Amino acid sequence: MPDYDMLVLGSGPGGQKAAIAAAKLGRRVAVVDRPDMVGGVSIHTGTIPSKTLREAVLYLTGLTQRDLYGQSYRLKEDITVADLTARTQHVVGREVDVVRSQLSRNHVALFSGTGRFVDPHTVALREVTGHERLIGAEHIVIATGTRPARPGSVEFDGRTIMDSDNVLALERVPRSMVIVGAGVIGMEYASMFAALGSRVTVVEKRAGMLDMCDVEVVESLKYHLRDLAVTFRFGETVAAVERHPRGALTVLESGKKIPADAVMYSAGRQGLTDDLDLGKAGLSADARGRIRVDEHYRTQVPHIYAVGDVIGYPALAATSMEQGRAAAYHACGEPVGRMHNLQPIGIYTIPEISFVGRTEDQLTEDRVPFEVGISRYRELARGQIVGDSHGMLKLLVSPEDRTLLGVHCFGSGATELIHIGQSVMGCGGTVDYLVNAVFNYPTLAESYKVAALDATNKLRQIDRIAD
Repeated sequence: MPDYDMLVLGSGPGGQKAAIAAAKLGRRVAVVDRPDMVGGVSIHTGTIPSKTLREAVLYLTGLTQRDLYGQSYRLKEDITVADLTARTQHVVGREVDVVRSQLSRNHVALFSGTGRFVDPHTVALREVTGHERLIGAEHIVIATGTRPARPGSVEFDGRTIMDSDNVLALERVPRSMVIVGAGVIGMEYASMFAALGSRVTVVEKRAGMLDMCDVEVVESLKYHLRDLAVTFRFGETVAAVERHPRGALTVLESGKKIPADAVMYSAGRQGLTDDLDLGKAGLSADARGRIRVDEHYRTQVPHIYAVGDVIGYPALAATSMEQGRAAAYHACGEPVGRMHNLQPIGIYTIPEISFVGRTEDQLTEDRVPFEVGISRYRELARGQIVGDSHGMLKLLVSPEDRTLLGVHCFGSGATELIHIGQSVMGCGGTVDYLVNAVFNYPTLAESYKVAALDATNKLRQIDRIAD
């Protein structure tokens, strides 16, 4: 008889939820993770610290209040790394305590160390003391997460040349910074350091950034960041990064040289599977360390599951949690509904971006007709109160059945507001529901009613002419 019904490798969002879900179904469950990584990458170097850092930046710089109190407004003149990390360390510590408490409360055994497969049902636990012990399990869930991918040609030192993990341990706020990669992580940190007053240059080999987002929203973000003195170098590839006593010199293939105090690479993520000995379990990973799974998150070995970032897109904490729960339910023979296709995406740039459903470009490519309804924060009383003149909400509405095809939001509270649109879409509601609904006043949520009225007025004009 195995030691446990389920053994989970990794205690991040996916692993934690898988373990707790199985425990609540009465199974014997254990989790393996390093003692300094309880809660996973999400809590220690990813989602939680980066979003907490963002809040500290917004608070200390007074950036969101400048429309009200003037462009020179600043809560603290000389912002130090200690100012920024104090809040981060507090939140991370509390979150680790929450994870430990939840595992303990649900009688989930937590083993400190790392695990590697010995055979499909057995994992060798290497404890921090170096001692190894074998743990057998009927089902195993791989939730080891990812690390930043590092180009082999770049000499990272964690101080001058760094990745998104190292950036949280900076000794001082750099006066100038080059960020290589205009993906989600790159743009989040670009906006944070620009808000702090760093001269930021973003280098991206593609022709644009955040290509999964609405074009108008991306243009709004680009305009806002340029206003914070961010320089964009699109269509450029880094040839070399030279480290010097006074900083770093980023050399582009076009011949340009960009001097800066620090360089941060944001070149995607690499699955943490190298040390798992997957072959002994009959498994393999691709070049990016990702494991292939089916719709139930089973690997090619049916009793072994994989969830979270280690399986690739969308690699979000929110979806990882749901994947972990679904995998545990399936392993335990418990009925579980399929994850809804309407998954919201949140990007914590300054200002925030969030969306659900399709973009205008996707609908056009698919030859799906749509009408657009827009609400701008500057026209809302709440927008004036909070001092956000940049925000906007866009609804994409089907003229045929008046359902919502996509919702795109840019500005304060975007990642919260998006769930109203997600709920209406998920329930098959129409734009008319938003027109007839009563929203608290003054709120940013009122933007849904304004955008819905905008869309229905346009649809009415089409019907009037057609008649």
